Amino acid sequence: MQNNLIKLNKLSIFVSQGRIFSEKKSSVRSPFQRDRDRIIHSASFRRLKHKTQVFANTKEDHFRTRLTHSMEVSQIARTIARTLMLNEDLSETLSLAHDLGHTPFGHSGEESLNECMEKYGGFDHNLQTVRIVTLIEEKYYNFKGLNLTFETLDGLLKHSGSIHDLSKIKKMLQFDILKKKIKFYNSPSLEAQVAGISDDIAYNNHDIQDGIRAGLFTIEDLSEINFFKELLKKHKNKIKKYGKEIVIYQIIRDSINAMVNDLTTNTRRNLIEFKIKKKQDIYKTSEQIVNFSENMRKNDFQIKEFLGNKMYNDTKVMKMNDFGKKIIKKLFKKMNNNPKKFIKKENLKSNGRNRSISDFIAGMTDRYAINLYSSLK
Repeated sequence: MQNNLIKLNKLSIFVSQGRIFSEKKSSVRSPFQRDRDRIIHSASFRRLKHKTQVFANTKEDHFRTRLTHSMEVSQIARTIARTLMLNEDLSETLSLAHDLGHTPFGHSGEESLNECMEKYGGFDHNLQTVRIVTLIEEKYYNFKGLNLTFETLDGLLKHSGSIHDLSKIKKMLQFDILKKKIKFYNSPSLEAQVAGISDDIAYNNHDIQDGIRAGLFTIEDLSEINFFKELLKKHKNKIKKYGKEIVIYQIIRDSINAMVNDLTTNTRRNLIEFKIKKKQDIYKTSEQIVNFSENMRKNDFQIKEFLGNKMYNDTKVMKMNDFGKKIIKKLFKKMNNNPKKFIKKENLKSNGRNRSISDFIAGMTDRYAINLYSSLK
């Protein structure tokens, strides 16, 4: 076991290759701690408080938002990174930042904005996150964006894996600056892979919890999923004494713990199987190294299938999604007719009309978008 830990320690990222704009190093914080702190103090991060995860954040305060989801992802990622002796700060930073580029109204909002931008380079929330941290956030005298490390930028770009189609990147980002340091075709770092799969673990489990709270399905319905069927058997006899809400917390707790344990065990196994001995081996392999076992992958697929049927395709959820799409299309059209009314002149000049409108809409919270839509009727 000790030998495996040493190997993992050698595969983690502790030294940064720098930033787009040179800065004096901090004597008290690592480059990745500084990245994390810049994310937390950004306006885009604060606005996640009022952006949809699954349920629009306009009436009910108990459902998760993009902000609470991002914090939960970071907690899971820190645990995994620490267990595997990787860089916790980098995994945490990537987890906290991964949804900065999300539109209001979740994935339906992204779909709608991408349709509006179809003729102008399209829209992708992962790339929008990178736009935010390289161009949109303005807090410093000497540069736009947050000037994050190249390792963080690489991980944000590759949240879903290596990139082989560069067409959207060239249209949405400062490609000439990034291409000097980002090797798009390479696989992401282990820390980025940790953040990516932590996202998966968080929303699978917490969407189950929110779905039960919303009344879309019951705790008993979890028996349709083999993985949760076993956990339900373990805790079902506690319902009468403690109540269903406490029991579902315990089930979700056990579920996350089981997934994390499976993931860390299987990741060590993958390092041996894929013959990973140095960092370059990580970037060159086409396999996802930080991954579940085959059995847990089957569970993951079954959970997603269950949530798709019971939650994401629910009539009420779909109705709200359609309303969100309608709002975004209306806002895009109205702003296109008179962009100067909404957007700074310098932004229109530097980014162009349609991309500036896209940036503005993507940065909106749900409630701001709804209120603006109502005022424009």
